[in-house]
Amino acid sequence: MRYSIPRLVIAATQSGSGKTTIATGLLSALREQGIAVQSFKVGPDYIDPGYHAMASGRPAHNLDSWLVPEQVLPKLFAKAMDGSDIAVIEGVMGLYDGGREGISSTASIAKLLKAPVVLVLDVKSMGASAAAIAQGFRDYDHEVDFAGVILNRLGSATHEEMIRSAMKDAGIRVLGALHRDDSLKMPERHLGLVPAAENEREREAIESMGTAVAKSLDIEAILHLACLAPELEAEPFDLGQLAERSCRIGIARDEAFSFYYPASLAVLEHEGAVLVPFSPLHDAELPDVDGLFLGGGFPEMFAAKLQENAAMRASIKKAAEKGMPIYAECGGYMYLMHSLQDFTGTEYAMCDVLPGKAAMKEKLQMVGYVEAELMGDTVLGKAGTKLRGHEFHFSEDAVEGKRPLRFEKLRTGERYEAGASRGNVLGSYLHLHFAGFPEAAAHFVEACTSWAR
Repeated sequence: MRYSIPRLVIAATQSGSGKTTIATGLLSALREQGIAVQSFKVGPDYIDPGYHAMASGRPAHNLDSWLVPEQVLPKLFAKAMDGSDIAVIEGVMGLYDGGREGISSTASIAKLLKAPVVLVLDVKSMGASAAAIAQGFRDYDHEVDFAGVILNRLGSATHEEMIRSAMKDAGIRVLGALHRDDSLKMPERHLGLVPAAENEREREAIESMGTAVAKSLDIEAILHLACLAPELEAEPFDLGQLAERSCRIGIARDEAFSFYYPASLAVLEHEGAVLVPFSPLHDAELPDVDGLFLGGGFPEMFAAKLQENAAMRASIKKAAEKGMPIYAECGGYMYLMHSLQDFTGTEYAMCDVLPGKAAMKEKLQMVGYVEAELMGDTVLGKAGTKLRGHEFHFSEDAVEGKRPLRFEKLRTGERYEAGASRGNVLGSYLHLHFAGFPEAAAHFVEACTSWAR
């Protein structure tokens, strides 16, 4: 099928250039004009999409060609655009940065979706060199539809005039210019931005971003640019016949656990699961469910509260001992372990469902794409099943005994055993996207359904 979808990509020269602030502000500004805007984030990031959703009023979706096969992404993109007028796609890192050989880079996704690219430039302490950098990005890959730049963190009107003149000489269009404003800076911690679910001032901050973008960007030109994107060819996203509702799966959702891909959860629903949110922080016991999915997040920032909620920890442990299928990723994995040590060295009791302890470290322990092989039969599939995922964590896990997974790093080829399992429980630092592996989702739903029976 052919889809006429106005769209554009907000990219940058590198991380920290301000593309999340500008993308979020653009979403807010367009929504304020009554435009139904759908956001996307290139790569496996969970945090930026939280701000996108607050700004647009719609769930944000990820576009990642490692987690989801490349041929599936246009289908997911077109499906997510139902009921929307325009797509704003925020890039990851620098325009041409990605996994090994550029996999899932912003440039590769932009080319796949035939979307024009607007480059955000942090021009603080920079003059005409900004035009040289932009020209290099424009000419590096002529298959990328390089449409112009947004100047960020300008120091003065004179500074802006100087760089605009250099851009004009280089034949590069300037679509907006924002002056330095520390009030627009978003709060950060060890994994990047603080999730929107924790940031009490997020709505106020997003409104400020929207106001700044509306004043500083040529919104009309940007809309016109998005409308010039060519028709996109994609087959309808079809997972097959919708399964009958067969089980109820509890989804851990609160300030400590918020890392889920909307399309991934939709696959679980398509396979027959009714998703039931619950809070390990605030609820006293599990709801009436047949399985659990504990996603990532920041349990280390809420370790004391998680320990205090002994009733919930006991409820989860009791369910595991009864054989309930449980799947946990990263933060959820840490929560299921015997204990969690925070950055100060203080140790807190967790669910004691999985053997071992998790301990936070000052240095990043792992970030990147991995391929995972199941070493035995688990709730996600049979032994030998291979999955693609992503790791990003500052903690290390101390686990005795056999590990259920073998990981291989995409960049280096290094192999190592990972995760922990016990009975029908599986946990590791792996982040999966079930739209890339619907078979794993089906296997998990079937395990929950069998247990329910």
